[in-house]
Amino acid sequence: MVYSIALYVSLAVFCVGLIYRFSNWFRFKVARDAQKTPALKRLLAGIGGTLSTLLSLKFFIWVRIYILDVLFQKYFWKTGKLRWLAHMCIYWGFLLLLLMHALDKVVTSAVFNNYYPTLNPFLFLRNFFGLMVFAGLVMAFWRRLFSPHPRPKSRTVDFYALVILAVIMVSGVLLESTKIMSETEYEGMVSDYSALEEDSEEAYALKAYWVEYFGVVSQDVKGPFDQDTLAYGRELHEESCMECHSRPQWAFMSYGVSRGLNSVAAGIDRAGLHTGLWWVHILACFIGLAWLPFSKFFHMFSTPIFLLAKGVMTEEMSGPENWATLKAIELDACVHCGDCTRRCSIAVTMNEIPNPKMLPSEKHAAFRSLLAGRNLSRKKLLAIQEGSYICTDCHRCTEVCPVGLDLESMWRNLKLHVADLGYPKPELWARNTIGEDYVIRKFGDETLSPSAVDRAFLQDLSKIAAVSTFSVCFGCRKCTNVCPVVAAYDSPRKALGLLPHEIMHCLALRQKDLVLGSMMLWECLTCYLCQEQCPQGVCITDVLYGLKNLALNRLKEEV
Repeated sequence: MVYSIALYVSLAVFCVGLIYRFSNWFRFKVARDAQKTPALKRLLAGIGGTLSTLLSLKFFIWVRIYILDVLFQKYFWKTGKLRWLAHMCIYWGFLLLLLMHALDKVVTSAVFNNYYPTLNPFLFLRNFFGLMVFAGLVMAFWRRLFSPHPRPKSRTVDFYALVILAVIMVSGVLLESTKIMSETEYEGMVSDYSALEEDSEEAYALKAYWVEYFGVVSQDVKGPFDQDTLAYGRELHEESCMECHSRPQWAFMSYGVSRGLNSVAAGIDRAGLHTGLWWVHILACFIGLAWLPFSKFFHMFSTPIFLLAKGVMTEEMSGPENWATLKAIELDACVHCGDCTRRCSIAVTMNEIPNPKMLPSEKHAAFRSLLAGRNLSRKKLLAIQEGSYICTDCHRCTEVCPVGLDLESMWRNLKLHVADLGYPKPELWARNTIGEDYVIRKFGDETLSPSAVDRAFLQDLSKIAAVSTFSVCFGCRKCTNVCPVVAAYDSPRKALGLLPHEIMHCLALRQKDLVLGSMMLWECLTCYLCQEQCPQGVCITDVLYGLKNLALNRLKEEV
């Protein structure tokens, strides 16, 4: 009863989760153009596009993609043989365990006559497939733990998924191990499938044979046994047991573990541990099934669908409804390989600006959170803003993505989405936020006279390496005369507030409000003409750049 309830509940959660995740593909509006297309229209267009592909020659493109990219994951073969091997071990090992073990009554029994899970080759294959999964996980963990490059941040839901997978695999091996050596399991089998008397010579001989060759640990029947007893036990085994039991040594992983637990086998058997392990294994499988749509392993569904859709779609030929849906599927098609982060040209910036949201893998997760409508704090939104605009659009992440995600386009859409929320480019945001009354707004009238505010300002200025050079400025105005920004305006003082040489004077006079409120600070192109032409060697551009960073940092502190 409990088994059936748990199964149906996990199936229900799994189905609801799949429906929710699939519905996001038609609800999420990644690109600006998608804002005009209702979800229902996109759903109908997706169904129509799928049917038209099935009934056209493009269907054979799907067949090729499914075999090469889905079943054999050609895209990982290109990025590295070890990574490909790890994914193949996990993918095929887990898939075959699912089909030939978890669904054995549905799949294996229908394909093979006289199937028993305790017969070969099924006994051997179950352990072999399990070993494939373990080997793949070890290789994957090895890459993650010992890679010198930045890796995608593991979220809590990802950790849960890995724990559930580990519990499923470990409990499965332990369950089979305890059943191999369990005297209670052996006696139950003899009671159910034979007519031997409990204390008869036949019962003793058969148990002696199983203790000797099948790994059963008995409290009352112990070796060494004479050859006549073992020969008689073998005859009895061949008469009643051999049809459905191969030697457990074929289950090499489980049998090896059972030999290691041999000394505590009696206590394990008395405690009925194999029953507890059965429930742990079954419930972990059910929890894993229910959790799958909400975990990182959802890409088992989304990545193949994305590859199939991308293989037959182009932006020019596909309708805007289907293209908008493809862009939404991209958010779930990521396989969390970390190549985009590892090859990111600005990843090194993390050493100076500890903002993980500048890494592609973290921006990807942040974009999904924004589209899902989660209420992110202002601090997190500012981190996403900074991480989005610090991107150099170098195209590296798109080039190295093994799945072929158009990450560069995704980051452009993320910037537009963040700007719509009121967070445009950081310098534009700061320029609009900081006015000439910035210090007065923040500190009140006390800033009109020398105070702790001035001392704090000087302390902040001291962090800018080039700032001390402004003291030798004698106002020749050469920096202002060569500045292309100044030359671009008919009335530069009216447009910019302060000109470059005037900013140097304001620094000397500690006029923080005027300096940070000057539009010149934000219009500066960092062309270094002023700095190159200065006869006194004042690092004008570096000072302006440092002031801009100082203003941004102050704004972030306010948040």
